[in-house]
Amino acid sequence: MTPQRARLASVDALRGITVAAMLLVNDPGDWGHVYRPLEHASWHGCTPTDLIFPWFLFIVGVSIALAILPRLEHGEARAALTRAALARALRIVLLGLAINALAAWLMPGREMRWPGVLQRIGICFALAAWLAIHVRPRRWLVAIAALLLGYGLLLQLGGTLEPWTNVASRLDSALFGRGVWSFDAASGRGHDPEGVLGTLPALATTLLGLCAGVALRRHRPALIVAGALGALALGWLWAYWQPFNKNLWTPSFALWSAGWAGLALALCHLLVDRGGWPALGRRFGVNAITAYAGSQALAVVLEGLGWQPWLYQRLFADWLVPLAGPWLASLAWALAFVALWWLIVRELDRRSIHLKL
Repeated sequence: MTPQRARLASVDALRGITVAAMLLVNDPGDWGHVYRPLEHASWHGCTPTDLIFPWFLFIVGVSIALAILPRLEHGEARAALTRAALARALRIVLLGLAINALAAWLMPGREMRWPGVLQRIGICFALAAWLAIHVRPRRWLVAIAALLLGYGLLLQLGGTLEPWTNVASRLDSALFGRGVWSFDAASGRGHDPEGVLGTLPALATTLLGLCAGVALRRHRPALIVAGALGALALGWLWAYWQPFNKNLWTPSFALWSAGWAGLALALCHLLVDRGGWPALGRRFGVNAITAYAGSQALAVVLEGLGWQPWLYQRLFADWLVPLAGPWLASLAWALAFVALWWLIVRELDRRSIHLKL
């Protein structure tokens, strides 16, 4: 019999806050007027926005520890668990491809983009779940070290960390051609922040979350804090060799972002699970992929049909720009977009509908 798993409100809350932050930074009213903390670093560096996606992957790892490991310990067959995890991962990847295909169809001149956020989530979930099911926990740390050191060496041997010419971008250009996030027609070079090689350190981020999830199951938040502080220190030191870079997901960035995610997880656990604080963000958290994928599909439709500029101008810019300026008007649209999806996930949660791919 499959054991009933008690959800940890802190994990749902942190996942939900992360998803809400994803919507906020992905959907400004005007990309030309975005407050600096809500933008990604142009290349090297790390802004608060750069931390959002790695936090989500870290929580994917935590969730594997909470959802899959108990079933394994209660005797559920490894083969069945593996099939279920791989099937779910495949659905997430296909959903990401479908949204990209929708964008290519609705927006003339746009190429089909093959990598993407959902694709990376699906791949990292599949690989981390397989390791959780089939590999002993002590070897997870070996895998993390191998992924980060190996990827760091690949970047170094590639000759440069500069845009377009780094080894990760060159591989994505060779594999996908124009089907990447950005493509320079003059040089024939492309780059994708969710490209192939960058998925290696992203998997390390997910595995660090898996380790934190095991500590959470054992009620050892102090161990999570110690690990997080260690990751921050190591990431800071590594940045002297290879700087923080979310586009390349450098090893220093993987450790730095996972360190902050670990501290956030420990804090949420102490405040929500132990302190009885309200689990703010939980409603986003229990329908995380639904909220993210649905918001992305809606954004694609609004942009593809040409409705987004008109709606933004009429509902926000016309009256708010003269009063408060274009940056606040752009932020107001993003906040309204998050609020719309909060109403949607609130209604789903009220009806006890928790959609799982």
